[in-house]
Amino acid sequence: MTRQPEPAGSPLVVLGKIVSVHGIRGAVKVYSHTDPLDNVLDYPEWTLRKGSAQQSVSVVAGRVQGRILVVQLKGLDDRDKALELVDWEICVPRAELPALEDGEFYWHQLEGLQVVTLEGQLLGRIDHLLETGSNDVMVVKPCAGSLDQRERLLPYLPDLYVKHIDLAEGVMQVDWDPEF
Repeated sequence: MTRQPEPAGSPLVVLGKIVSVHGIRGAVKVYSHTDPLDNVLDYPEWTLRKGSAQQSVSVVAGRVQGRILVVQLKGLDDRDKALELVDWEICVPRAELPALEDGEFYWHQLEGLQVVTLEGQLLGRIDHLLETGSNDVMVVKPCAGSLDQRERLLPYLPDLYVKHIDLAEGVMQVDWDPEF
């Protein structure tokens, strides 16, 4: 494993996090944000990040174990060394993500969009999204020009509430009552 800075012009996307160690031979337990969760194994090279520190690692093998993955990284064969990687984020360059079908979006594309009602009222900007189990939820925080200073939680349901997304304009139009 070598430490290296993020290449210029290649922003990273977080795909998961190392949450624990597994066994005595340096395997790590990974919580994956991908769907399905083992899609993170499609990327043979990861950039691990914790604060401003980064390092590149190569994936040797991985398998699903319940709701997590057990992953062996190249050159990591000691439990104590693996413990040092707990709480590091797993990142890949944004350019390596597969193209999506029309109407599909990655979470990082939605974060920062202004959220506007059908009547043109600005509710705020999408700060981040939450995975709940039934559906994803957008955390919309107030911004300059927003209707009020309330934080709102809106379900990300494209057929029901999300009516239009324009990434170029940075706007999402929703069918949502501002009083909720």
